[in-house]
Amino acid sequence: MTHRSVFPRLTRALERPWLVLGRVGDQALFYAKAIGGVPFAMRYYRTEIIRLIAEISMGAGVLAMIGGTLVIVGFLTVATGGTLAVQGYSSLGNIGIEALTGFLAAFINVRISAPVVAGIGLAATFGAGVTAQLGAMRVSEEIDALEAMAIRPIAFLVSTRIAAGMVSIAPLYAIAVILSFLASRYTTVALLGQSAGLYDHYFATFLNPVDLLWSFLQAILMALAILLIHTYFGFFAAGGPSGVGVATGDAVRTSLVVVVSVTLLISLAIYGGGGGFNLAG
Repeated sequence: MTHRSVFPRLTRALERPWLVLGRVGDQALFYAKAIGGVPFAMRYYRTEIIRLIAEISMGAGVLAMIGGTLVIVGFLTVATGGTLAVQGYSSLGNIGIEALTGFLAAFINVRISAPVVAGIGLAATFGAGVTAQLGAMRVSEEIDALEAMAIRPIAFLVSTRIAAGMVSIAPLYAIAVILSFLASRYTTVALLGQSAGLYDHYFATFLNPVDLLWSFLQAILMALAILLIHTYFGFFAAGGPSGVGVATGDAVRTSLVVVVSVTLLISLAIYGGGGGFNLAG
């Protein structure tokens, strides 16, 4: 009689940390292979990368009718920018400084709301779709067929999506930031009645170009993390169609946690030593 049968719960509890470490190692190895395969994919699978760029930005199939990731992220950032303007104008108005609504739009949109909302939109649209696609290919043994035909499955299925995502994220995020700025300005000026010149003055005063660059870096890192997570869960999905659904849900939850974690870490690294602005002049 083994210790496993005598103390099953204790055995599982002792083995759990090793299983977690093993899974972390498997993920790190997969991520290294996926990133290392990007040059190979860009050389031999250029057509697939171009197709994936179109799929990321405008969607595929039925999703193309509503614009895919571009429209979803754009709508989310517009709604967030408008909500920020309403809440900021109302809250600042309680202490008589509603003129600083332009400052909130320039400060919070760039540093917090636009990167987080764009990351959530990317995870919920393209990320979930990637997990479902790769998971369906895994359970239907299409990935095994690629290996049988001497095609590198990670390079063809994962590295191509990483390359396409890195190409697409910059214009997508630029559109998202611009839409959030326009939504905040329209809500404050047209709906709430603040002077356009007053809003533009404070917006331009506190909009820091360096913050925009850091915001783009944050969006790129979040997109890379989201793509790696979703491709991993989809590539190793198991258990038939229900297993694909479970893998998609796990990937979305993990990527949402990563989006917030990346935002926190980058904010601590960049802005932890000081706010970068001076309201006192």
